[in-house]
Amino acid sequence: MTAMEKARALREDANVHYNCAQAVLVAFAERLGLSEEQANALGAHFGSGMRHGATCGALTGALMAAGLAGKDASAAAQLIGQFRAANGSTDCRDLLQAARERGQVKKDNCDELVYQCVGFLEELLDG
Repeated sequence: MTAMEKARALREDANVHYNCAQAVLVAFAERLGLSEEQANALGAHFGSGMRHGATCGALTGALMAAGLAGKDASAAAQLIGQFRAANGSTDCRDLLQAARERGQVKKDNCDELVYQCVGFLEELLDG
């Protein structure tokens, strides 16, 4: 199963809530040498913008995964730049406000951000 397939399965699982950071981290857990349980625990408090509307959990999860993969500060800057260019902001609060203004449901918006970050991370790790 690819990281994208795993992320989609996690976000579609109605029995368990994986926040955005967890969905990104768990999708890459095996590749990063973590168990799914470790990845889940690592991302537990990074959803909803670190639980207070700050940096998007999907981006935070991607940054943690990049660090675990040994990527440097320029790779982190690349991830942040891609995310900001695609979404106009990195803050959960702003991203959710923009989604509301577009009439988009929160879960759909967050799912899209998770998949976007998984895609960015796959490019970074495979590139």
